[in-house]
Amino acid sequence: MGKRESRRSKHHTASPPQPGQPVLFLDPLSNLTCCPLLSQDWSCSLIVASLVGAFGSSFLYGYNLSVVNAPTPYIKSFYNESWERRYGHPVDPDTLTLLWSVTVSIFAIGGLVGTLMVKLIGKVLGRKYTLLVNNGFAVSAALLMACSLQAGALEMLIVGRFIMGVDGGIALSALPMYLNEISPKEIRGSLGQVTAIFICIGVFAGQVLGLPELLGKESTWPYLFGVIAVPALVQLVSLPFLPESPRYLLFEKHDQAGAEKAFQTFLGKEDVSRELEEVLTESRMQRNVQLVSMLELLRSPFVRWQVVTVVITMACYQLCGLNAIWFYTNSIFGKAGIPPVKIPYITLSTGGIETLAAIFSGLVIERLGRRPLLIGGFGLMALFFGILTVTLTLQDHASWIPYLSIVCILAIIASFCSGPGKARRLSPRHRRAGVFSLYMGAWGPGGARPDWEWRGRESPLPV
Repeated sequence: MGKRESRRSKHHTASPPQPGQPVLFLDPLSNLTCCPLLSQDWSCSLIVASLVGAFGSSFLYGYNLSVVNAPTPYIKSFYNESWERRYGHPVDPDTLTLLWSVTVSIFAIGGLVGTLMVKLIGKVLGRKYTLLVNNGFAVSAALLMACSLQAGALEMLIVGRFIMGVDGGIALSALPMYLNEISPKEIRGSLGQVTAIFICIGVFAGQVLGLPELLGKESTWPYLFGVIAVPALVQLVSLPFLPESPRYLLFEKHDQAGAEKAFQTFLGKEDVSRELEEVLTESRMQRNVQLVSMLELLRSPFVRWQVVTVVITMACYQLCGLNAIWFYTNSIFGKAGIPPVKIPYITLSTGGIETLAAIFSGLVIERLGRRPLLIGGFGLMALFFGILTVTLTLQDHASWIPYLSIVCILAIIASFCSGPGKARRLSPRHRRAGVFSLYMGAWGPGGARPDWEWRGRESPLPV
């Protein structure tokens, strides 16, 4: 034992410095610089930009996914009263179902329109001012939907949902670009998780405010939509104090002095020559980029497997049925035999499960990898969807079967959010190959510019 200790002490004994050899002095606090979250990379301006941007953008997207659940019966009653007052007879049940379906689904149509608009707006206004202008859509949508009951116009609610979809499409496209371009490359992956986590928090907030004790009542349901203006106004007031994206300033405005100042603000240091040189080198590389059409891309053998992977993966996302669960959670629980009084509280658990699963996935994704999370998540979703089909069919045979349906729905949400919901994200390197653009463009209301890029005659970077 003594020999072992002597060897260990001998091994850890530092030899005296040789002449001319630099001496390293260790400060007890110097270890803090090894943690990017505490000093070097996460500056105060960067944290404020990520939180304010996510609160006014991705939070609102998540909020609007869930906010229509709680007031469903009151909105249908409002539609019926408006129709009867206008035409002198109650609305036909099929027409009412159609109106409600349009109200729910037009949010996605607006998201598609917003995604198509963001390229032009982002190039003209820049990333920051695109987010600022986008708040106008959110505030106008909030006013329309909040005042629809007083005005007795059901069209105001439908148009407001459409405008809110446009806001979501622009926000989920411009915000990732802004955060990606202002952050150091060492923490871009971590910063990208902020957007996804705030979507989950928004879903949960919509469910909490929809409780009967808060705003989920017949007299107060319009205020559920009026709340949308609050995050938009917070972003509208806070974001002007932050700089524009330094990459945008260099690439589009050719303002090197402004880009240097923006880098200094976001990185929290004076010497940003290395970052500027990286961006300038990238700008020179962009001159050799050749844009190709979608048809040329599909014909190219260089990216065939990447395109197949993206198409199959996105088809699974869009057809997995999760959006139906978010939009019609209360109806699903009602069909499962859950008492109406308990439905708002059970719905609240879905938002909590999603938030916890998103945080869990963010902690393990780099350790496990994206492929196992994709396969495992979709596999578990298929399993629990199969069980849910059986329980919904046999729900009248036993009193405990409806509660098994609840467990299946929660398991489906957890499987998606801990696996595919996080693993869908590719490494968002600036100006990466077109496969990333197709990937983001196909994802819900959010998207990226639809150009496909080639670097000279070489094939795009592998996914």
